[in-house]
Amino acid sequence: MTENHPDLPADDDPTNLTRRNVLALAGGAAVAAGIVAGTAAPAAASPAHGPDPAGDVPPRLGGRPLLCEPYLLDPQADSVHVVWHTEEYGITQVVLVGPAVAALDDTAALAAATGRRAAGPGWRRLTADTARLSRTREDAGSAVPGRTYTAVVDRPVYRHLVRVTGLRAGERTPYRVVAVDHLGRATVTAAYSLAPAVPRRKPVKLLLTSDHQLMGMTPANLEKVAETAGVRLDGVLVAGDLVNIPDRASEWFDSTNGRAFFAGLTGRADRTIAGRTYRGAPLIQHSPLFPAIGNHEVMGRWSDTDGLNAQFNDPQPIEVARRRWLQTRPAGIDEQTWLRLNSWDVTTYEELFPYPRSADGGPRWWSRTIGDVHLITLFATQIWRSPAPNTRGKFSEAPADLADESKWGYGQHIFEPVRRGSRQYRWLERELASSAARQAKYRVVMYHHPGHGLGDNSAPPFTDPVQKITRDPVTGAVTAVSYTYPLADDHILRDLEPLFSAGGVNLVHNGHSHLWNRFRNADGVNWLETSNVGNSYGAYDASSGASRNLPDSPDNIRQGDPGGLTPIVPTIAPLTDAAGKPLPYVSSNDITVFSLLDSAAGVVRSYRSDTRQPDAPVILFDELPLT
Repeated sequence: MTENHPDLPADDDPTNLTRRNVLALAGGAAVAAGIVAGTAAPAAASPAHGPDPAGDVPPRLGGRPLLCEPYLLDPQADSVHVVWHTEEYGITQVVLVGPAVAALDDTAALAAATGRRAAGPGWRRLTADTARLSRTREDAGSAVPGRTYTAVVDRPVYRHLVRVTGLRAGERTPYRVVAVDHLGRATVTAAYSLAPAVPRRKPVKLLLTSDHQLMGMTPANLEKVAETAGVRLDGVLVAGDLVNIPDRASEWFDSTNGRAFFAGLTGRADRTIAGRTYRGAPLIQHSPLFPAIGNHEVMGRWSDTDGLNAQFNDPQPIEVARRRWLQTRPAGIDEQTWLRLNSWDVTTYEELFPYPRSADGGPRWWSRTIGDVHLITLFATQIWRSPAPNTRGKFSEAPADLADESKWGYGQHIFEPVRRGSRQYRWLERELASSAARQAKYRVVMYHHPGHGLGDNSAPPFTDPVQKITRDPVTGAVTAVSYTYPLADDHILRDLEPLFSAGGVNLVHNGHSHLWNRFRNADGVNWLETSNVGNSYGAYDASSGASRNLPDSPDNIRQGDPGGLTPIVPTIAPLTDAAGKPLPYVSSNDITVFSLLDSAAGVVRSYRSDTRQPDAPVILFDELPLT
């Protein structure tokens, strides 16, 4: 369904993501003029197409910190992308790279960044391509240092991207970012390290994680990762739900709750639990980030007046929006832009993570070979809806909305199709049959929605809602709208799992339910959800005695794995119930979990840490063999 895709930049053109005039297209005068009050006003925005010159004032140290420390994306055989963000365009945005960079003090680094020479002994300078993110905003629900918002307000955020080339396989090289604002004030980061892609067939260590969502234990989780495995990994694989509201800039960068996404992964978090303050860890300054889209990376319909939470919860299927477009054909706006504003949108995610990407899926679905692991990442998720009756939820529409279809939620609808015959499915078929996948020692598929799982979000089935509209026999007025989800039509179980089995997939890494559990099907495909980084919504299994809040139906599996597999009890140190029986899951609001894939050993090791005991050692509780 090519028409469902927004325009994406060409693979070799990182400058092509320029700011869209979303506000004008949406009639956004209120957004553009948004009301802000507080002890400090937002920084003045520089023009989207160029810097505000500092005149003859020489650059000097003393700039404000970057919105986030630099992070690494998409290493290739001799290159890797370095990305960072600021609130203004600035007059200088560069990366210094080379063996001498770590020894430069801040003054010397600033001189190298702004001097006439682009290289010197042991260092070279690379200038960033800069683009303004097109949808980042704040609202009354935001928590921004020194600012209070009383309306939905456009917040300028600039992405600076450098592709560092000329790297040698197996070598780490120091780098630093230097940013100079329009007043000549410079910020110089600490020295970090980067490397090109791990050569094919070489062993790797990868962090498997998901569902950070500014949750309370996430900084502690990431700090424990660094204590256990260090910060120089071959990849950080995040299976979706990076934040809660993707267009809210502060959730990515500087939320005053201390748990913004980039803050935790770069060591700038601030969360105290049981007397210990956790900062997260500087992981993605040294280790490339490989993300997937979860339901919390998808915004709903654009509004100038509704808060960002309400907009996030208000997507509609693109097919529904297209029907409205064909009926009205509004002037002054192209169809694709109108559909994005009136159905759902992942623009902010795509602009933050323009790489990795594929020719077919852009940043939405793609594959990369990381050493001896071939990673395939899919866009497989749906809007979360409440199971409560008589609401705009999973199974019904709200009674007050029945007369107005524009207010319907259309059930727990899937965003991007993965069903048999869809564009993404056909790409996956080709990818699993490719020489890169077949020649890898291990094949890993990552996406957000669980195929097999004990979590609350493992049901109802992952399929298109079947809508039933009941009308008054006399007036024809709608009296009820309900939705069902046939288990036999689950797109993951019916369509994707056979591909995984036939393609020799070793591991499916997913998230969404905020727990740890794993399964293995008869063909040897392992399924792992390791998403309990900050909180849990429960495990629904005979051992817990809990049942999912779903209507009674053979299609709604209220307990156990809807796919019919038996959960595997951790192999080393499982948690136990009150009677001492080992549990096949970790579902806790005190215990946080992470997993590390070690391809040299051919295992995924899962660890847990109890935040009530901050000085206790991390416990290795499971080893999953990949073959």
